[in-house]
Amino acid sequence: MGKDDEAPEFSGQVLDALRQPLESGHVVVARSAGVMRMPARFLLMLAANPCPCGRHGQLGEGCDCSPSAIRRYQARLSGPLLDRVDLRVRVEAVTRAELTGQEGPAESTARIAARVLEARERAAARYKAAPWSANGEVPGHELRTRWHPLPGALKEAERDMECGLLTARGLDRVLRVAWTVADLAGHDRPDADDVAQALYLRTGVIRAVPAVTGAAR
Repeated sequence: MGKDDEAPEFSGQVLDALRQPLESGHVVVARSAGVMRMPARFLLMLAANPCPCGRHGQLGEGCDCSPSAIRRYQARLSGPLLDRVDLRVRVEAVTRAELTGQEGPAESTARIAARVLEARERAAARYKAAPWSANGEVPGHELRTRWHPLPGALKEAERDMECGLLTARGLDRVLRVAWTVADLAGHDRPDADDVAQALYLRTGVIRAVPAVTGAAR
């Protein structure tokens, strides 16, 4: 697992060097004596403020950064790198109720772990005749041609791709996440709700779920 608490503080060149291992799961080192290919499959977690001072877009907070400084800061996370990041979650400031526990106890780690284990077992059973055990390992082409969501479930994702809001790589990653959402929910195949959740986790946009035919619960 790799973790960057303040990713834009790294240079864009360093961050973009992560693109190949994120995509292929290995690193290729070329020297005069030869070429070495090494395994490099990892989980990357990036955290970033919205601007250098960290207050841009927050209610009641004054941002001291100029528009050009904000653009330069955000541009360090390039489009090609972000295209390889499956989940993009905007984290709001912690509220007083959350700090004091007035919103009630959160779900326990043990309960979450049990649900994740069950989802992974569902995925492993699905891929038992294939060389993979988790959704994130399956190549996009294989996922699109061998394991299909419910009819019509990808309608919103395909519309985003046609409008240029989602790349072909992005569509594959949305499909992988949709399968994971379905596994967590106990669905046999992703439905429109599962795909909408995957799209939200990638774009932050809440979708109106279209009607789909069939049922696989």
